[in-house]
Amino acid sequence: MALPIGMEEPRPAPSRGLALFALGFRPFYLLASVFAALSVPLWALQFSGALGRPYLAGPLWHAHEMLFGFALAVIVGFLFTAGRNWTNLPTPTGWRLGALAALWVAGRILVLTPFAATAAVVNVAFPLAAAASLGIAFWKARNQRNYFFVALLLLLGAAMLLFHLSQLGVFPVPAGLGIRIALDVVLFILAVMGGRVIPMFTNNGVAGAQATRRPAVEKAALGSVLALLAADATGLGGWPLATIAAFACLAHTWRWALWQPWTALRVPLVWVLHMAYLWIPVHLLLRCLGDLGLAASSLATHALTVGAVGGLIIGMMTRTARGHTGRPLRADRCDTACYLLVLLAAAVRVAVPLASPAQTVHASLLSAALWSVGFALYAVRYWPVLSRPRADGHPG
Repeated sequence: MALPIGMEEPRPAPSRGLALFALGFRPFYLLASVFAALSVPLWALQFSGALGRPYLAGPLWHAHEMLFGFALAVIVGFLFTAGRNWTNLPTPTGWRLGALAALWVAGRILVLTPFAATAAVVNVAFPLAAAASLGIAFWKARNQRNYFFVALLLLLGAAMLLFHLSQLGVFPVPAGLGIRIALDVVLFILAVMGGRVIPMFTNNGVAGAQATRRPAVEKAALGSVLALLAADATGLGGWPLATIAAFACLAHTWRWALWQPWTALRVPLVWVLHMAYLWIPVHLLLRCLGDLGLAASSLATHALTVGAVGGLIIGMMTRTARGHTGRPLRADRCDTACYLLVLLAAAVRVAVPLASPAQTVHASLLSAALWSVGFALYAVRYWPVLSRPRADGHPG
């Protein structure tokens, strides 16, 4: 029945209660931000010996947890949320989503215990369960364009399995191989999603912006990352890998420039994505230099994980949390502080050791503290947003 002229459709009344498991981004963004903030104290407890003899400790725990704990949780939360929009079909909610979140939490706990085999099984089960849940929705909707995300989750699961088989002495390969493959897969996911959303958000959120995508540049940027993944998986190194990384750096720099990042300087919700994406060509440049013996390999790793992964995650977590809870798409001072803290953590972790290797330890400690405060601030600020129903009363 048509409404009389001058009357508006009434808005749904905001509902009450706990909405933490109403949509995928809610529990996983909150858990990931809390875990990111706690990672520094957990690291300190390991060095103090307070955790006894855990299955994973030191750099291996740090690498595993930042990739397969923190980053994977956010990727799954984002894909569950976006997948519902892409297919118009439900992704896990309610007790199913709660069970997946509990599986993720169990993985974080078990790697700090002596129960190595159980920790391996539980951790590998998480991306496989997430891939199955996402794949069902894509298959029912015949959403072939996004099938590859299911494949990428399975590939992350395979990389994690390789890591654990190495640690358990079942498969004689370096533990770092699984980590290296996973880093490249995460890089590819960031490159794909960055190309989809950053130009769109720039044009939608910045008056007069004309961010563009060129097919040839897109193919070069994404194809070069896949070439890097293949090179790492086959053990290619030296100047051949440096050549691939250099080409990839140029392609991603050109891609980023086409998005007109300078137009977004007054819009924090957009400039954070541009600044974070810039760390991808920085990572690729440092990979090139590292394989030529001109820079420490850890600098390239942290340019990707702290700068690109951390920056894009904090930017997308604020935007998604706002957009999918019926709030204005506008970063407030707290959001901006989170952006600055995380991006500054990346700058300190990479630039200081590059300029003065003797200051690496001090730079790492300062970077870790900035990172921890940035994500702790997000967790405190967005706990009520993520756990309560949408402000506009709509489901989700």
